[in-house]
Amino acid sequence: MLGHHYTRTFLETAVASVNAGCNLELSYGMRNNVFMHIPQALAMGNITLQMLRDRVRPLFYTRMRLGEFDPPAMNPYSSLDLSVVQSPEHRNLSLEAAVKSFVLLKNVRGTLPLRARDLSGQRLAVVGPFADNPRVLFGDYAPVPEPQYIYTPRRGLETLGANVSFTAGCSEPRCPQYSQAELVRVVGASDVVLICLGTGVDVETEAKDRSDLSLPGHQLELLQDAVQ
Repeated sequence: MLGHHYTRTFLETAVASVNAGCNLELSYGMRNNVFMHIPQALAMGNITLQMLRDRVRPLFYTRMRLGEFDPPAMNPYSSLDLSVVQSPEHRNLSLEAAVKSFVLLKNVRGTLPLRARDLSGQRLAVVGPFADNPRVLFGDYAPVPEPQYIYTPRRGLETLGANVSFTAGCSEPRCPQYSQAELVRVVGASDVVLICLGTGVDVETEAKDRSDLSLPGHQLELLQDAVQ
């Protein structure tokens, strides 16, 4: 709230936040954070002890429900070890979540789904800065993935047994330089074209917003050339 000029000091911020119902501060790495001024606000009479109790109660109730105060033997998560990381069960669940999260906006002439049995004689082109770059496929706050478990669009399509050709068009999401001739060559020789565009953490993350909603750099030009 200081950055938005709603308050002038951490003390004012603590008072306004607690009175508004806020009971948790994200202040990792800050020794002198906002809520450290609560005792001073309480002494000055800006907030009451009953108000503090009301704010704290749901926090500890949630921690109790999560089992934080239970003996380790009662917590089923205590028995987990590294063998569950990237286990087949978890990978299958991740695949199911990914498949169910897709949103199909338009399916002209029943183009989708692409079935492996129909692709044996087809020539596929997968293009764009997100087509075969594992580094840009993960959003803000994503864990660091193991490379062998990453399936880019290109790698996934190649598992179908189709004749897949590829060009990125531009090497990274900002797309400052665009290889138009290479894209036209690859797309022109294909029956089916998949265009992989977007932003990624190179372009926008927490505290790094875009100034507009346009595709970065030459990505729109890449898309228009592929469609043409």
